[in-house]
Amino acid sequence: MIVSMTNQQNTTQSSSLRPLVLFTNDDGIASPGLWASAAAFADFADVLVVAPREQQSGTGRSMPVTSEGRIYAEEREIDGCRIQAYSVDGTPAQAVQHGIIELADRLPSLVVSGINYGENCGSGVTISGTVGAALEAASMNIPALAVSQTTRHDLHLTYSQEVDFSVAAQFTRRFGLWMMSARRPDDVDVLKVDIPLEATPDTDWKITRISRHRVYWPTRPERVALGDVGRIGYHFEGSPAKAEPNSDVYVVLHEKLVSVTPMSLDMTSRTDLFRLDQAIRAEASVNGADEHAQRPVQEMRRKARYKAIAAD
Repeated sequence: MIVSMTNQQNTTQSSSLRPLVLFTNDDGIASPGLWASAAAFADFADVLVVAPREQQSGTGRSMPVTSEGRIYAEEREIDGCRIQAYSVDGTPAQAVQHGIIELADRLPSLVVSGINYGENCGSGVTISGTVGAALEAASMNIPALAVSQTTRHDLHLTYSQEVDFSVAAQFTRRFGLWMMSARRPDDVDVLKVDIPLEATPDTDWKITRISRHRVYWPTRPERVALGDVGRIGYHFEGSPAKAEPNSDVYVVLHEKLVSVTPMSLDMTSRTDLFRLDQAIRAEASVNGADEHAQRPVQEMRRKARYKAIAAD
């Protein structure tokens, strides 16, 4: 069920010689960004496209039980070659699951999520379906890319042809090849790549950390009664220059460079765990002693309340 890029003979040969790369996104099967990334790999990889049937932005790595999981064959072409792809009634993470356990004939060498309309930076990355799909792939022991390109905010939930993904596709290919290499260090499960709209093939890139800065903030719904439809929107909270230097927000939105953020499935805080253990135990010990010391006083007050009630 993998994508066939050429004739039958080449397809048979490619199954043993070419890597299989699975492509997904959160914007949906019709997104130009998805197909730009797939086209960037078509000359050297077997391409399997499995993406949500509808717009799924903001779904993170969610697995809603309301998703029915229906899968639809999609007839597509890349450079004149027929592509067999699939749309899924589900979230990006669910599309990844269906792709790996139902549609692929072998384990993918890489999962590429994107290219997304709009950057995925800062503390909002956990909201991103683009990032969520990549994390789901990583949890199944497959290296993954989550690729996003800055766009005008009014284009985020569109399939606008105004957005040129050609440069972003080149960076997707470059970092995808690296993720499939044997040189990938431990604890780099996902590369999150954010490309500024102004980027050219010669734009420099930087390794970054995820900023604590929140880029998009929720907006209050406009409605009369709470029972009315009231979807929470979002607005851009400017000041990327105030974000931490060498963070994804600072690099892509302020310096206008390509941000490359290594992500790990290990979300444990980087604090000193031994010191944290000591601090919690010490606090618990003090609080426990205080609580024990206060028990006689609390008991006396309780008895006094009972006597007052009885007297009434």
